[in-house]
Amino acid sequence: MQIKRDDQKRYLAIAIPMVLATAAAPLPGIVDTAILGHLDSVIHLSAVAAGSTVIATVIWLFGFLRMGTTATTSRAWGADDSGRCSMLLAQSLALAAAIGLAIVVVRQPILAFGFHLIAPPGETATLAMHYAEIRILAAPAALGTFCICGWLIGVQQARWALLVMLTINLLNVVLDFVLILGLGMNSIGAAWASCIAESVGLFVGLWVTAHLAPRFKRNWPWRRLRDWQMYREILTVNRHLLIRTMCLMFVFAFFTAQGARQGQQVLAANAILMQLFLLFAFALDGFAHATEALTGAAIGARNQTRFYGVCTISALWGGGVTSLISVLYLICDSAIIALFTDIQPVAALAASHFIWLAAMPLVSVWSFMLDGVFLGAGKTRDMQNIMIIAVFAVFLPAWLAGRAWGNDGLWFAFLLFMAARTVLMADNFVRTSKRGWLPAVQPREQQAGVN
Repeated sequence: MQIKRDDQKRYLAIAIPMVLATAAAPLPGIVDTAILGHLDSVIHLSAVAAGSTVIATVIWLFGFLRMGTTATTSRAWGADDSGRCSMLLAQSLALAAAIGLAIVVVRQPILAFGFHLIAPPGETATLAMHYAEIRILAAPAALGTFCICGWLIGVQQARWALLVMLTINLLNVVLDFVLILGLGMNSIGAAWASCIAESVGLFVGLWVTAHLAPRFKRNWPWRRLRDWQMYREILTVNRHLLIRTMCLMFVFAFFTAQGARQGQQVLAANAILMQLFLLFAFALDGFAHATEALTGAAIGARNQTRFYGVCTISALWGGGVTSLISVLYLICDSAIIALFTDIQPVAALAASHFIWLAAMPLVSVWSFMLDGVFLGAGKTRDMQNIMIIAVFAVFLPAWLAGRAWGNDGLWFAFLLFMAARTVLMADNFVRTSKRGWLPAVQPREQQAGVN
């Protein structure tokens, strides 16, 4: 398929800021790991690995707020319905506020259950709980930021989303150095750094949306925010994404828990490798966000030619970037590990499992790109079903079959999980292409103006 220059420009105009923004997302975790990994004891690194897994599971469980907001907003944007765009932002923020406050209110049983599942060893558990009790206070801010960034991507204002995300992540890094190294607060300092940065990021995001507000019609009455019937579309999309995210978070939590059961050194080594996994995953998410926004806009405008053009561009950029990342991981493994820790048993364990990490980008790249396509087209039910199959028909059976391999068996199961997602989504893409993608948009959605 011939790629139009305008489509390429539109794609890169969103992709480049989002790659920069999403690649910076794991930066605080990387800095936490690198700083704590050079302390005298491995306990603080293990505590943050366990605590951040619990918090990430809780917060990212509601990552559907970002994805659902982008998916619905991009289609409204493609249909040139600015009133609907502004209404979707208000609805998403209302949902985020309600969920975030509920998490803070019931935080104790949530954290107790999370740590019961992971079961970190000895003193690690106490430090990890203190870390998580601080981090969870920022839940309303984190969820609100999800919505704002998702909406900004949906209306193709990626550079503003970049500003919000860079503010959070760079401030977090600065505070890491001040609180961990400067004040010697160790894992507790890492927790406060993240909490403060998330709160500041929300205020920056609200300022950005206020700055953009004059461009959007707001001719809907405020009482509609109290009418749950108006939330039907976004709740339907988010229900599928919630189940999908629950399955994905289960895999990450299960992975961490199984590493913890093998001891502090395995837990710490896996934490290093997982930070590097997240680094390329978030970078690929930048391309996936651009794919989501532009395929959604193409579906909203009922332009199937442009839809396939965006898919082609996404495949080319995703494949090229992924190949580069895998090569870098293969040739720079020792140097990369040395950045994270000088604790020799942990470094040796990480090095022995590095081949799994290097293979991961090549196996998983297409699942990231197809996530963007499916979200933009509104095929969230298919995303949900594919994730369920990948977890329960592939990941868990593979882990059971490879338990005798120890940590290698755990990484083998994770690799097969990512491969299964790629294969299943590619198969679904081919079958849907034979039927056509435009019918995926409901007629009501094409006429969803706000009067």
